[in-house]
Amino acid sequence: MNARYPKKRYGQHFLHDPGTIERIVRAIDPQPGQRIVEVGPGRGAITVPVLERAGAIDVVEIDADVLPQLQDRCAGRGELRVHLADALEFDFRALRGEGAPLRLVGNLPYNVSTPLLFHFIGQIDAFADMHFMLQREVVLRMAARPDTGDYGRLTVTLAPHVAVQPLFDIGTGAFKPPPQVVSTFFALHPHRRAPFDAGEPAAFARVVSAAFSKRRKTLRNALDGLLTPEQIVAAGIDPGARGETLSPAQFGALARQCAPAPAQSPRAP
Repeated sequence: MNARYPKKRYGQHFLHDPGTIERIVRAIDPQPGQRIVEVGPGRGAITVPVLERAGAIDVVEIDADVLPQLQDRCAGRGELRVHLADALEFDFRALRGEGAPLRLVGNLPYNVSTPLLFHFIGQIDAFADMHFMLQREVVLRMAARPDTGDYGRLTVTLAPHVAVQPLFDIGTGAFKPPPQVVSTFFALHPHRRAPFDAGEPAAFARVVSAAFSKRRKTLRNALDGLLTPEQIVAAGIDPGARGETLSPAQFGALARQCAPAPAQSPRAP
């Protein structure tokens, strides 16, 4: 297929609005010498201005058809290093190597956005920060406060790893073809020091999953089989409370009451 036409299987929506592009680049604030990696550069709307400011950029692109146009647009503007690969399988730790942490940017395909986020979180030590576009409703869930309608499993699962910073919304007209939802540009800032003790990772994941899979149930019922009411009380939490009212740190307290289990990487909700 010609690179002029977005491919549905890759969830492509190409950014084209100059004002939005400039606003995004200002928010990223690329500096010479920084190690910037763009996921899904497409036609290079963000790639070109970032490359001009930073002097070099790595791009991870799954669609070989867009690369000739991307390379033509970037010619003479700096060093473009292309990695033809699926970002869901890409080893960002290997790309970082012994160098400075990477700055990750991208217009993430909405159809695989959550698995991508958790792939990045699984290699969090490779990154200095991340700047992405996603559908607004997902970003609201990521940044939600306890006891609100948007607060849930995604919010809590991200909390031990990153701080979520929504920056600004982007209307559908900024893309071709226009998506059916409003997008939000946001930043993720990896915690340099754990904000709370989340306990053993697998236990934390089990407790969060159980609490939100039975959202309207009390913790006494939702965590049945994982924790006794006495263990919930020992964590300093009322067994009659619902999971949606707990802070991420309180989920960590519950996880520390669980019996040890084999560690596993964070999984997408």
